[in-house]
Amino acid sequence: MSVRSTHLEDRSAPRIDPDATLGPVRLTVSDLDRSRTFYERAIGLQATELEDGTLGLGVAGEPALIELRGDGTAPRLNRHAPGLYHLAILVPTRRDLAFALARLAQTRWPLDGASDHLVSEALYLSDPDGNGIEIYRDRPRTEWPRDGDQLRMSTLALDLDSLLGELRDATGLQASAPRGTRIGHVHLQVADLAQAEAFYHGVLGFDVTVRGYPGALFVSAGGYHHHIGLNTWHSAGAAPSPAGAVGLRSFTIDLPDQRELENVLARIEAAGIPVRPGPSGALVRDPFANGVVLATRGGR
Repeated sequence: MSVRSTHLEDRSAPRIDPDATLGPVRLTVSDLDRSRTFYERAIGLQATELEDGTLGLGVAGEPALIELRGDGTAPRLNRHAPGLYHLAILVPTRRDLAFALARLAQTRWPLDGASDHLVSEALYLSDPDGNGIEIYRDRPRTEWPRDGDQLRMSTLALDLDSLLGELRDATGLQASAPRGTRIGHVHLQVADLAQAEAFYHGVLGFDVTVRGYPGALFVSAGGYHHHIGLNTWHSAGAAPSPAGAVGLRSFTIDLPDQRELENVLARIEAAGIPVRPGPSGALVRDPFANGVVLATRGGR
């Protein structure tokens, strides 16, 4: 799929509402019971059966962060195709991140990495199907380093001993993720960064926050470091996975009101991109067949 209107480097490009945030991420998994056990025990999310037969995972009393659909016959996840690089679960404090690390250690779930990105501190792992997960906490915005109008991000080793030091006075493990935990961002594998920028910046209206990271682009609303990461590290020029494969079904962009939703949908339709209404919101696909659901906050 090509995008007609790019607006690249055009200061008149549309801008998405600064209060836009992310909502549920929807995944297909090969074994729903196995995935439920992982997300409950290792991540600390609570499971709820949803009306459409999917499994919602979140914090008690709050909307689901992740929705799982099980399909034992689905094609396996292809880590070299466009799709999910990782979903990122944002916890409120550094202490909460330390509890997340302790929970992973207790369940003996391995880390894929742990990084200090200057704007945040992050733990990386994969679910039983290989879907990437980041659990992170943000540093205060006043501490985010900048190079001119661009944020400066890096990938430095995270001091895990220092992080666990947050729990010196803890009397027990925090078994559940804390209230206020949410989807902070998603990071996507794409086939071409220029096409990705044309869609996410030129049509949807996200601001480019980091352009200089090799093989990657980061975009956001409202000055956040990134709501969507895009990279070609393993997927440059690759075709999408078969429909229904294990991995990302869609992620949600939550807009503050109906008027802003209509503004974004008008830009999408003007760019010639099909829109499919659904119970969770309006579904569109980026140039790499990644599903993007546009919804109003609380309107799902």
